[in-house]
Amino acid sequence: MHILFQSDRIIIREFLPTEITLFTTLFEDPLVTTYIPYRSPEQYVDLFHEALEDYKKGRLSRWAVFDAVTYDFAGTCLARHFAEVPAQLEIGYVLNQASWGKGIASAVSRALVDYCFANTDTREVVAVTDPENIGSQKVLEKTGFKRLPNLVRADGEVTYFVIQRSE
Repeated sequence: MHILFQSDRIIIREFLPTEITLFTTLFEDPLVTTYIPYRSPEQYVDLFHEALEDYKKGRLSRWAVFDAVTYDFAGTCLARHFAEVPAQLEIGYVLNQASWGKGIASAVSRALVDYCFANTDTREVVAVTDPENIGSQKVLEKTGFKRLPNLVRADGEVTYFVIQRSE
């Protein structure tokens, strides 16, 4: 198991193959999935297996987030090529309700930005949110992201944030 990031607050690491239930159960909570596109339970199983395969291929994937003090599962995060602008890397996270309001989202966002800049040559890291997800938008701004005009996709509009590599 590879640990991507560890601090006194959080641990970001690869999922173990035996942790599929941790991952899929996260998405059974309707409040957790309020602002993310719908996926079926089978699609979440597929996403989990894709993450395990990604670990063998390179530096970008989907990882587990744990509370570093209690070691409770907090959620998942990712870094991937941004579909709209492949030269940009996109980060994202989904946390369980027990992890909301504790600064974990900010810590995860900072860690992912640092990881992307340290391990790739990307010039920009981006994040998108549902326009109604004010909490995540505040996290991104607190992390140093700048809001750009919204993006309009086939499945709807999303807010669009970018942070640039400092020289």
